[in-house]
Amino acid sequence: MEEYKYSDKEIQNEKHLSAVNVPVEIPISELENQINAKIKGLIYEDNSYEDDDNDNLKAKVWKISPIKVVAIDSSFLFEVPLKIWVSAGYKISPLGITMSGYRDTEFSIRIRLISKIGLASNWQVKSETYVDSYDWITDPNVKVAGFNIPIKSMASRLLNKNFEKITKAIDEQVASNIELKKSVELAWQLAHQPVMLAKEFDTWLVIKPTAIVMTPLLAKNNVLRSVIGIKGYTQTITSATKPVISSMPKLPDLQIVNKVPEDFKIGLISLVSYEEAARLATAKFSGEKFSFLGGKYNVEVTSVEMYGQNEKLIIKAGLKGSISGNIYLKGIPYYDPVSQKLSLKGLDYDLDTKNTIVKTAGWLLQGQFSRMMENRMVFPVGEQINDAKKTIQKALSNFKVIDGVLVKGTLTDIVPDKVYLTPKHIYSVVFAQGNVNLRVDGLKSL
Repeated sequence: MEEYKYSDKEIQNEKHLSAVNVPVEIPISELENQINAKIKGLIYEDNSYEDDDNDNLKAKVWKISPIKVVAIDSSFLFEVPLKIWVSAGYKISPLGITMSGYRDTEFSIRIRLISKIGLASNWQVKSETYVDSYDWITDPNVKVAGFNIPIKSMASRLLNKNFEKITKAIDEQVASNIELKKSVELAWQLAHQPVMLAKEFDTWLVIKPTAIVMTPLLAKNNVLRSVIGIKGYTQTITSATKPVISSMPKLPDLQIVNKVPEDFKIGLISLVSYEEAARLATAKFSGEKFSFLGGKYNVEVTSVEMYGQNEKLIIKAGLKGSISGNIYLKGIPYYDPVSQKLSLKGLDYDLDTKNTIVKTAGWLLQGQFSRMMENRMVFPVGEQINDAKKTIQKALSNFKVIDGVLVKGTLTDIVPDKVYLTPKHIYSVVFAQGNVNLRVDGLKSL
């Protein structure tokens, strides 16, 4: 009796755990340009002589030339040149005469900052910046009545007190100029969209993402790099229309990992209808006679029918000759990756058929007729699989999803899965393994 575990739809809904990689590349020069565009002119101003430290100073701080940025691993080194104006209160007593008042001076320094870059679970870029060192480009001096008033120590105190304001400004600009979340959300949404891989086969690639991971942001060769990995299940669906996508889950929290998996799998499907398989088998046996016991008995296969019974393929073979009628054989279909053919293993008589043969035609068992049938029951399906692989590989080599978004991938190994029997077809399913990248322009230069 016919009996099936799978439907055609269930085979096409088979899922394979995979990962789509999204490279992130941020040129340090671009980050440097954006920070300089945001941090310019007056950075800090103190308009009061009196404050908590009672330093008797007023000050203004300007950026006087572009900030230089160097990235090493997960750290940024900023070199910030500043011009500082100071109005300093003084009180001196030369020759016993007390003199007091205020004098203005300008000087320049070069500050070196170190900023550690990290990512929060909500995809917010965070940095912790601190002053590494600074040196004087020009020294602060105030001259009154021919006397130099030393205010360098007061200026140093002023700088040390206000460095936190400068580092905070740097942190704010780093966070606002490396804005990952919007671009990652775009990649997450695009990963859910079906991609037409082979129009001639009506083949769609559908990904059902389940999680998202990312490697730490690290700089190399003046480029800040990372890899986002969208993990999920891939499906290869045959459909004349674009598959309908169910509700899209929100972007998950970030998980930082040392390495993003690169294993990507696509199921390649070849199918043969039972009618076509039977036609090919009948053609192989047409006009051929099989002899047993030195020619004492002869049979000829007149017809072949096929259908499924769970995991096994049933062969109904019509015979004429020394025995006439139908015999039934069972075998397990499998795909041989070497020959690229659909074959049978363990083909043997159905129990009822075997009992009947034992009683009426035992010679048919001795002649190993079932082995001969097994050797002939091979069907070339490799061409279908190779054509599908070539077509999909061509699509993945440089597939434009939308403007600024490309899919690039390479399929390598072909790994057999199994053969499935459905009410209409014999499916040979193999995995095409490789890697696939989703390149988003917004993540290459933020």
